[in-house]
Amino acid sequence: MKQDKILIIGAGGQIGSVLTEALRASFGNDHVIASDLRPLNNQTGPFEQLDALNSRALAGIVNKHRITQIYHLAAILSASGEKNPLWAWDINMRSLFNVLEVARKKNIKKVYYPSSIAVFGREAAPTNTPQFEVLIPETVYGISKVAGENWANYYFKRYGLDVRSIRYPGIVGHESMPGGGTTDYAVDIYHYAVQGKHFECFLRENTPLPMLYMPDAIRATLQLMEAPAEKVKVRTSYNLSGMTFTPQAVAASIKKQMPDFQISYAPDFRQAIADSWPGSIDDTHAREDWGWKPEYDLDAMTTDMLFHLKKQYR
Repeated sequence: MKQDKILIIGAGGQIGSVLTEALRASFGNDHVIASDLRPLNNQTGPFEQLDALNSRALAGIVNKHRITQIYHLAAILSASGEKNPLWAWDINMRSLFNVLEVARKKNIKKVYYPSSIAVFGREAAPTNTPQFEVLIPETVYGISKVAGENWANYYFKRYGLDVRSIRYPGIVGHESMPGGGTTDYAVDIYHYAVQGKHFECFLRENTPLPMLYMPDAIRATLQLMEAPAEKVKVRTSYNLSGMTFTPQAVAASIKKQMPDFQISYAPDFRQAIADSWPGSIDDTHAREDWGWKPEYDLDAMTTDMLFHLKKQYR
């Protein structure tokens, strides 16, 4: 097993819960310390309750476990953030500064900071959005992620801190429920389908958004973090894409296996957020720099999601 000691902040989230187990499989259970604001059940390794806004507590955990890598996954997402923008900004930015400062002072080897396609706004190219594009987001979540990307780049350039980042598209997974994002429909829809329930989608049927299946998201994250430093040429955040689909397309994919599934559409405030985001992403830099390539398309994802959720709802 590898000798690094890893701290995951926000281990109870949609990505954090899956990433924790993937890292424990690679590094060993005792080498990956999960942390979250609230206690988590069914932990397979060490857990620390942590408020990411408490820099002293964070430093204490780093010292206690001799941490060498930090994955900072805690954040208020797009839809939740719009309900209380100043609160979202405060949490997203203060927690990041705490991580960066502790990492700098404690000589942490690597920091992982996830970004999002929420960094893009209407001024960006709406299709095949390039890596180095204008960033004028329309949500506080997106604003905080743009700022975070620039701070990550600053700490790398100024202090040599090895911060790495991916701009996640919408993430679809069966392992946990979504956490307040604009792409959450693409998770909820499968839960409704396997329960035989009618699904009312909060986006228009023809709204295209970039998406990624959870196994691909985890694999990309680990692949980036394992890449040699000289291969990591983008120090803000890498564009990443797996597939692009609309609510209508995912419903059609489900109906191939569950013909009786029913969906209707009632767009709400999240439609304006989705309209400000790209419909597809150019992730050439990730592919060329560290060999990224997705494995799942829409139908393959649907098959896997339905398989796992049917077992969950038995």
